[in-house]
Amino acid sequence: MGVQDGILGTGDARAGEGVSGKRRWLKRRERWLVVLGVALHAVYMLSIFDIYFKTPIVHGMDPVAPRFSAPAKRLVLLVADGLRADKFYEPDSEGHFRAPFLRSIIKERGRWGVSHARPPTESRPGHVAIIAGFYEDPSAVTKGWKANPVEFDSVFNRSKHTYAFGSPDIVPIFCGALPHSTWNSYPHEFEDFATGICILLDEWSFDQFQNLLDRSFTDEDLREALQQDNLVVFLHLLGCDSNGHAHRPFSSIYLNNVKVVDHIAKRVFDLVEGYYKDNRTAYVFTADHGMSDKGSHGDGHPSNTDTPLVVWGAGVKYPKSASASDHSDHGRFVDEHMHDTPTPTVWGLSGIERVDVNQADIAPLMSTLIGLPCPMNSVGNLPLGYIDMNEAEEVEAVLSNTKQILNQFLHKSHIKQSNTLFFKPFKPLEHYMSVVDQIEELISIGDYKAALKRSEDLRSLALEGLHYFQTYDWLMLMAVITSGYIGWMLYLVLHVLQSYTSLPGVLFRKERAVQQKKDTRKILVCGSAAMGLVSMILFWEQSPPLYHAYIAMTIFLWTRIIGEHQFLKALWRYLRGEKLNYVLKLLATLAVSVMIAEFLVNSFTERKLYTWCFLFAGVTAFCYLFYLIPWRSQIPAFVCLACWFLSGFTLMPAEIPDNNPLVISSGVMITVIGVAARWLDKHAEGSKYWSSICSHDMKKSKFSVLFLLQVLLVGLSSMMVSLSTSHRMQNQELHILHQFLNWLIAGSSMILPLFSENTLLSRLTSIFLGFAPPFLLLSIGYEAVFYGALSLALVAWLLFENTLLYLSKTEKNTVSNMSMVENAVLETDDRYLRLSDVRIPLIFMVLFNVAFFGTGNFASIASFEISSVYRFITVFSPFLMAALLIFKLFIPFLLVICTFSAIAKLIRVPRSGCYFLVILFSDVMTIHFFFLVRNTGSWMEIGNSISHFGIVSAQVVFVLLLFALTDIYTKDIRTRSDRPSSRKVR
Repeated sequence: MGVQDGILGTGDARAGEGVSGKRRWLKRRERWLVVLGVALHAVYMLSIFDIYFKTPIVHGMDPVAPRFSAPAKRLVLLVADGLRADKFYEPDSEGHFRAPFLRSIIKERGRWGVSHARPPTESRPGHVAIIAGFYEDPSAVTKGWKANPVEFDSVFNRSKHTYAFGSPDIVPIFCGALPHSTWNSYPHEFEDFATGICILLDEWSFDQFQNLLDRSFTDEDLREALQQDNLVVFLHLLGCDSNGHAHRPFSSIYLNNVKVVDHIAKRVFDLVEGYYKDNRTAYVFTADHGMSDKGSHGDGHPSNTDTPLVVWGAGVKYPKSASASDHSDHGRFVDEHMHDTPTPTVWGLSGIERVDVNQADIAPLMSTLIGLPCPMNSVGNLPLGYIDMNEAEEVEAVLSNTKQILNQFLHKSHIKQSNTLFFKPFKPLEHYMSVVDQIEELISIGDYKAALKRSEDLRSLALEGLHYFQTYDWLMLMAVITSGYIGWMLYLVLHVLQSYTSLPGVLFRKERAVQQKKDTRKILVCGSAAMGLVSMILFWEQSPPLYHAYIAMTIFLWTRIIGEHQFLKALWRYLRGEKLNYVLKLLATLAVSVMIAEFLVNSFTERKLYTWCFLFAGVTAFCYLFYLIPWRSQIPAFVCLACWFLSGFTLMPAEIPDNNPLVISSGVMITVIGVAARWLDKHAEGSKYWSSICSHDMKKSKFSVLFLLQVLLVGLSSMMVSLSTSHRMQNQELHILHQFLNWLIAGSSMILPLFSENTLLSRLTSIFLGFAPPFLLLSIGYEAVFYGALSLALVAWLLFENTLLYLSKTEKNTVSNMSMVENAVLETDDRYLRLSDVRIPLIFMVLFNVAFFGTGNFASIASFEISSVYRFITVFSPFLMAALLIFKLFIPFLLVICTFSAIAKLIRVPRSGCYFLVILFSDVMTIHFFFLVRNTGSWMEIGNSISHFGIVSAQVVFVLLLFALTDIYTKDIRTRSDRPSSRKVR
């Protein structure tokens, strides 16, 4: 087989025959491969919206008319936005309860409990659950929570008329397009957290309702409308939410707002009872979400999910003493809280029966109280603990709730069955009609207890069936997408093996090429036929267009892979013929590669992992280099210290605190690093380990003035950091002269590296100094130090590779029979890739991701401080500010890629081959992130899971564009020609 040298073994020099004639073909092939990669990742990225973010809402169903008399004529819904259950029920520091009126309702005339919200605990999804009975459409995360992506049914829609007053972010969602509604909202300007008078927002809502009733005494039409049945009044009280954000839920302002809300509830009750005088009004008081101790909400912490619920009035049971026998239901809520958890003693309500609900249960409760059909997409269960009905009416109410959920199931089942060739029904409900008939028969003979049990069981099965059809296509889609990613990765491996190793020459002879071409044509025909057949099936099933794209790309990739079956067979025979130690080495390399990729996946959520990574890397590199080369070279110590220096930054807070003196002193550090690199470049002739990257023996530099100019610009940028910041702090506006100088310094400094010496260390030093001024001017704290630390780590990587290069040359000069193989190179003067070269893309990926997360969370632009751009612009300009902020984030990436390109030239590995290996390892991460995408949890958790998947998916384009950009600076880099003369294989 020849001498092992390539990724899987090299063979002899004949492997390179005909390379020059194939060079143009290889460029075309790689352009096509990049286009394919971009298209594949773009299409597969969209798949998460067909898998995870598909709307649960279906249209075209008929409402289920209730078969019982409505206990109430009208309903008043009071929602205290951001009110925590514990702050509502517990007493204050003096032992007085903050909600005396609603507490008296709990004790004397109503029912109470805790309503458990489901994350994301935000205002919109909370109100959707309360009023429409279903949990927020996950696809709303892609359009912003204020948008209304689809039309949905609600209690308001079913009412004869709805009167609503409150926030402009909530009321218009439900009433903006509702013809039978009267509503009003205050301007957004009223929601001023800083004023501390958000309590007035609650008073505004009450005043609007009071004015409505007052006008009815002079407006006969309004009075007649207010006397209708099935009337709903909705008051949205925003004060607790606004004061919780501004002052935290432990503040006196927030706690006082609880008293205000209680007082408004009393005034509303007195006002309505005094107006109607018929005792036919039902009242529901609750909250959309709670508030964390930090003054935020969105996640699934009990402080956010636990909200108060108090219901009283017409059709509502009176209080009941709590007893152990009442707690028969021990199921789980949507937020994993147990039913009937012990009531805290401090609440003083342990003796009164508590009925907890899921937040979506409130919608069927309200519908039942005023005799309306349940909202058509509601998934809530009617909580009988609140309803005061006789046994027959209770069964009818539960059956109505069950039929409404069953209708959703049947409609989804019908849609899927009519469009699916191989339909798999939900077997537990195949005979649902007989169950409904049994329930009706039990009702007719008066066996209400058995009918109620059967209705509740049928409702539970219908809810399971809804989930079944919501996820019906998941297995197929996830299998197709996963197969596509695996196929893409295998195709990349085949391309690298065939184009950048000597394996094709080792494995094949020329006479096999014709037969392989014929086989490939047959396989392509079969693949095309399979693709056409599947497309016809999908077309018949009326599948979305993207389904066709997912499957077509997957079939195409696997067709191409199977078309290389001759190569794959030869590769398998080759591996079987290799020695065991080599196979173990190959498997170990694959295992380490996957481990590093998985490490990078976890680093997206835990930045501190990089601290341990670089501490370990520093020690390992030190020991390895100390064993190979003399310690007097100082390289082992430098590599270790550089790694340790960089390790500290991922312990820093992602929210960078202002520290201008640190930014200014970083300019000094950058200058020292630049001067040291320049000195070593010119005076390191005594170290053989530096020889390949230095320029001391080349033509004397004519660009020393350029180096001094770059150092001067770094100093000027540090000075402008101080001047611009102090001037802005005094006058709140950037001086026009300072602005001009900052733009001039940043722009000119990035051009100067193009005119520097083209020896390796000289050019990299110039690039480092060239991008330092704009980075300093865009820095506000420790990230300026990170720039220098990252640069030192990149130099350490360069020295590490240069040392290995020197040692490999020394070893190979002693082995005469390896010279021919080692000197076999590609047409571009690059050598073949070896198995050990896998470390290059892996180290690149680690450093590239450190550039992502070394000073923040790139997955969320909001985690970076906008004040970073204030030295260039202070007048609000979102596009320019975003461009500057993103440019600042890209600068560390540019340094990493420039170093990577320089190392590729130094050790003569093909950069394109390494690029495809980077994409290969990135896609290992992509598959993992594909399975980590979330459609439940807080908006932040959902959004971060999408952005993580999107960022890694986009690396095929992102890295390529940065390679093209940095190629301007690195394409003419030269390394010292101290290696043996190479000959190109013809």
